[in-house]
Amino acid sequence: MADVVELICYPVKGCAGTSMGEASVTPAGLAHDRSFMVVSDAGVYRTQRRDPRLAVIRPDITADGDRLTLRAPGHGSVEVDVDTSGARRPVDLFGAAYQGIDQGEPVAGWLTRVLGAPSRLVRVPPEHRRVTDGRIPGTSGYADSSALHVMSRSTLDLLHRRLADRGVPPLPMDRFRPNIVVDGWDEPHTEDRAHLLTIGGTELGYTKLAIRCAVTMVDQGTGTAAGPEPLRTLAGYRRAAEGGVAFGAKFAVLRTGKLSVGDDVLVGRWGESELRPGS
Repeated sequence: MADVVELICYPVKGCAGTSMGEASVTPAGLAHDRSFMVVSDAGVYRTQRRDPRLAVIRPDITADGDRLTLRAPGHGSVEVDVDTSGARRPVDLFGAAYQGIDQGEPVAGWLTRVLGAPSRLVRVPPEHRRVTDGRIPGTSGYADSSALHVMSRSTLDLLHRRLADRGVPPLPMDRFRPNIVVDGWDEPHTEDRAHLLTIGGTELGYTKLAIRCAVTMVDQGTGTAAGPEPLRTLAGYRRAAEGGVAFGAKFAVLRTGKLSVGDDVLVGRWGESELRPGS
């Protein structure tokens, strides 16, 4: 029997995650997940690909989403009374145009000092109606794509064995920034084939493989680039036909509800993997 062993929410895109014992699941994923984004003065998204120090910023958001606190080593903290009704401004996420609500000067100044580049914080507006791609359409806030990212411990264990063959030490799960970590699937990459999941009161539908990028080479504890692993090793056995390497799977929310660490993970429908281990 497989079960949930970790739940992680990332209130601010690119910043550190927050582990939770339970979470509400909205159509856009875990409540408040990627509902904020750091942007340049021009409104272009910031990412660990270019700004790895985002990783050391630790967000904490109240359950009602009304107050956000950001902390970073050497910079103390800043508190934000979340604005959900202010003027909208255009923002750019991977070249796509969206809207954001600017969260004001104090947090903008704080982020600028932490990252060493002019930065602002925006929140997804309530009318945000993004449609994500993949086999099952869904929505999300400022996530890269689908609402939820699922990974299993056995998937990471296989990578660790491959890394050990190269004399490379294991990497923590946080390199891959999943929302839901599953234990109990003996076969690595079972998440590739589990096309309908029931977890707690929720139902999730498989959308696509998670194609990995340079963020996996950032040490999430220090906010520094530490490549070339894991991409070098993953390229040897997880190459995707469309390019890049695949590790983990993305899911859309079919039924909202609550889920908790310890919930059983039930597979309602199996499908063919788009990329099998060893390919």
